[in-house]
Amino acid sequence: MRAFLIKSFVHIFNEIMSKKKVLFVTQELNPYTELSFLSDLARQIPHYASADEFEFRILMPKFGIINERRHRLHEVVRLSGMNIIVDDEDYPLIIKVASLPGARLQVYFLDNEEFFKRKAVFTDENNEPFEDNQERLVFFCKGVMETVKKFGWAPDVVHLHGQITSLIPFYMKEAYKNDPIFDDAKIIYSMYNNDLSASFEPKFMEIAAINDLESLELSFFMNNDKIDLDFGAAKYSDAIISGNESTDELVKQYGSLLNMPVLMSGEEMDMFAKESLEFYNTVLGVNENQI
Repeated sequence: MRAFLIKSFVHIFNEIMSKKKVLFVTQELNPYTELSFLSDLARQIPHYASADEFEFRILMPKFGIINERRHRLHEVVRLSGMNIIVDDEDYPLIIKVASLPGARLQVYFLDNEEFFKRKAVFTDENNEPFEDNQERLVFFCKGVMETVKKFGWAPDVVHLHGQITSLIPFYMKEAYKNDPIFDDAKIIYSMYNNDLSASFEPKFMEIAAINDLESLELSFFMNNDKIDLDFGAAKYSDAIISGNESTDELVKQYGSLLNMPVLMSGEEMDMFAKESLEFYNTVLGVNENQI
């Protein structure tokens, strides 16, 4: 009996250890937001993931348009309570969680009353971008890093969707490069045709230079005196995905220039979601005999 229990424990332990941990950070996610193609695609990828092969943790902003009561969000006290410094100001980080309908997955929402209470995402009622979008981006990206550290959970793959995640590759490779939580993670950045930097000012470089970094270290986020969030994110990633056909050509160019694996967009969403999961193994260097 004892031998059987030991064997069972070893089997379960090996099964857990063999799972690939995926940190999935997204700008949008159905059913919490239904803003664009990204909301639906971000929902489908974890849906098709094999529970035996992947362990997902999903993080996203808690935009004010998300109905907390309808989606049953509640605060995670053990994760909340941190202060995130942005441009020398302290902003409380509140972490909320909800169960993703139809899946055994939890979604963690990063919230702050100053940045995310408004009933809009990136633009006001006149479709003008919010002046503090650059601070909101820095707050979210730094908040993701600190939340994952608090998880104590080292991801194998970090899959990022949308420009609000664009500083995370840079932070992982530079600001947090000595943190063992992020040592072995492969970063995949999915590009979509959105431009969050429309209202950004040159001061963005100083604001984004957290943890004693220098603004000059963000030079790859500049292109001909214009802020280029996608190229900066791609530069510090290990692979890039074109989220839709409008970004295919740019992803090809970046992939060639940066000499990294790329995945082009797919016409059929379900198939594209499955291809994205297969791409994880490509980036991790796992062949079919190892899966």
